[in-house]
Amino acid sequence: MIPPDSPPAPSPAVSVDVVLPCLDEAAALPWVLSRIPAGWRAVVVDNGSTDGSAGIARSLGATVVSEARRGFGAACHAGLTASTADIVCFCDCDASLDPALLVPFVGRVARGEADLVLGRRRPQGRGAWPPHARAGNVALARMMRRRTGLRLHDLGPLRAARRTDLLSLALTDRRSGYPLQMVVRAADAGWRVEERDVPYLPREGKSKVTGTWRGTWHAVRDMRSVLAQGAAR
Repeated sequence: MIPPDSPPAPSPAVSVDVVLPCLDEAAALPWVLSRIPAGWRAVVVDNGSTDGSAGIARSLGATVVSEARRGFGAACHAGLTASTADIVCFCDCDASLDPALLVPFVGRVARGEADLVLGRRRPQGRGAWPPHARAGNVALARMMRRRTGLRLHDLGPLRAARRTDLLSLALTDRRSGYPLQMVVRAADAGWRVEERDVPYLPREGKSKVTGTWRGTWHAVRDMRSVLAQGAAR
């Protein structure tokens, strides 16, 4: 259930864009955009929606970017390249994660205490994180720890880093491997990477990735491919 409370006010004196990959999220958009902290810009990347998501996002004050190439990574990277802010955040657009939770993430990056901050998802309520999706995430997190040495537990989408630093990683994956490639290349570059616990809510609508075994398998395949590449440029 979507909580009704108001987002906290942001504190760091930096410009912030929140990239929101979007595919048919009309039901979730009003709440998600209402949770963007004051002074931050929401960049909704429409990835081929047919439910009017783009129009709803515009009507609610978001900047809308269209990305014709389907894929989570394609949408995320389109948002990154469209951003002009000091710090870029990423968040799912399905109301499973609260964008207001990014305030302390941005604070850590803005103060130079971390280079990349990730959200470690903690499920809240039944149906927040299907067992098959959680199992896939655990397996990938273990492989990532072996590959990078980072003591991380999740590859969740809630994250924040400086825009110029993210662009310097020259990310190439345009599918489900994008979040993992970001972490792997950040580790290779010597970034300070940390994670913070965040509540993970049941999403609005049906997941395009983790809602089915097939979608989860495709995501795991994409991410294993990233690891197999050894983050080669």
